Amino acid sequence: MKEYKYKINGNTYKVAIGDIEDNVAQVEVNGVAYRVELEASKAAAVKSVQAPRPAAAPRAASGEKVISKPAPSTGAGKAIKAPLPGVVLSIPVKVGQAVKAADTVLLLEAMKMENAIHAGVDGTVKEILVAAGDSVLEGNPLIVIE
Repeated sequence: MKEYKYKINGNTYKVAIGDIEDNVAQVEVNGVAYRVELEASKAAAVKSVQAPRPAAAPRAASGEKVISKPAPSTGAGKAIKAPLPGVVLSIPVKVGQAVKAADTVLLLEAMKMENAIHAGVDGTVKEILVAAGDSVLEGNPLIVIE
């Protein structure tokens, strides 16, 4: 039995609560026993709903994932790859433009930070494989320089 002391309008009451079975509690107030019926709880009427499991990623008829990495061209050249997943903000170079190794060829937003992606080699921009606003994964080819 749990015992409590309550003070209501200056009067002190000693309340002991006993067993509760089928919404009926055995309560003793200042030594007088009472049978108290409890209202059914609204919480008991609430049913837990399990969230549906997410479906598998869509696949093409051949079984390949619909979201795939773009393939760089088969010609000679060095593919500049995404160092981390993110969103392409801008591409300050054009196809055919000469670039130096330290030149910024792409701005990538990752983890709320702008990351400048450099050419890494001297050469000419042969192909741009992404556009501003594209989401890329780590290792995705971005630009081909020959």
